[in-house]
Amino acid sequence: MTMNTLLEAKAILPRIVELRRRIHAHPELGNHLPVTTASVLAELADLGLEIRKSKKSTSIVATLHGAGPGPRILLRGDMDALPMPENNDLSFASKQENKMHACGHDAHTAMLAGAARLLSQHRHSLNGTVDFFFQTGEEGYFGAKVVLDEGLFEAPESPDAIFAIHITPLLDSGKFTSKPGPLLAAADSWEIHLKGKGGHASMPHDCVDPIPVACEIVQALQHLVVSRIKLSDPIVLTTTTIKAGTTTNVIPEVATLTGTLRSTSAKSRKKAHDGIHRIATQIALAHEITAEVNITLGYPVTVNDTEFVDFAQQTVKQTFGEQAYIPMRSTMMGAEDFSYLLERWPGAMFFLGVKPDDPSLAAPCHSNRMILNEDAMAEGIALHAQIAIDYLNQGD
Repeated sequence: MTMNTLLEAKAILPRIVELRRRIHAHPELGNHLPVTTASVLAELADLGLEIRKSKKSTSIVATLHGAGPGPRILLRGDMDALPMPENNDLSFASKQENKMHACGHDAHTAMLAGAARLLSQHRHSLNGTVDFFFQTGEEGYFGAKVVLDEGLFEAPESPDAIFAIHITPLLDSGKFTSKPGPLLAAADSWEIHLKGKGGHASMPHDCVDPIPVACEIVQALQHLVVSRIKLSDPIVLTTTTIKAGTTTNVIPEVATLTGTLRSTSAKSRKKAHDGIHRIATQIALAHEITAEVNITLGYPVTVNDTEFVDFAQQTVKQTFGEQAYIPMRSTMMGAEDFSYLLERWPGAMFFLGVKPDDPSLAAPCHSNRMILNEDAMAEGIALHAQIAIDYLNQGD
């Protein structure tokens, strides 16, 4: 079956591309994606799969039972879009204002549906169970955590292993990359509220101006990154907004800073949290200003299981050739709620290159001009399917 998986994926690719384009044209946000979920259910309707639906979202799990007993593997594809405009001249461009599939979730969903179709044709040769998890709310809505908290994967539906594919338009089409250990960062947001004493801008000695203090804090936070955090366990600490003042002749009473923190371990995450609190409060205190610091926890670090990465990369090489797998050198600072699943079960996320044929058109995920090479979706379908085949039939 290994030799035929890619050929079979290519055979069904036209209908999977059509599904992807239909989803792309009608993007939805958050944990309630009725149109997208309906498109997925329609595509799966003739496959004889067992369907479980989340009660807290429109996530669904489609289950394929093989001919014999064996382990259980979960394959995941996220379905939600981003709140942003699309500026591509495509016949299937977004029809929804300020909504776009700019992170490839339309392709993730379509490839997973393709894998379900391909594997359904071979259920007689599978020993075990495959769960196809079509997930809502990855883009900041904690969709994976929602279904975990409601118990959608509690025994007897708990998987033994999990796997996901994420596209990247900056990697050569049809290539795969990943790494053991931390793959993606934890993502937290932070706010610092400074309160001084307002007054006339011509008499700053009668005021306590929070704006210079805010600027000093920004500089100190950058110094924290370079002087207190190990390069081998890096963070990204970025100030993204500073809000203060209303006009030219008034010193404001308050200033607010916000930003993002990305970290690659629990240790560096805690060190950064402590540093943000310490720097903001102590610099404010030095200038007789009060500081309130709020840090909102986001997704944890996405940590791939070493043994599963070894297994999956061998599947890539055996299915597509040795050159198809490119080891990733370092952790990426993006974040993923697949991390919640990886905290529970061994598995991995792999990236699939979908660079356009014209490299000048390659734009990163979250770009308003992101496009992808749809031909590479055949490799995504095939890898999902072959991972399941190899995992379930390891003892054969």
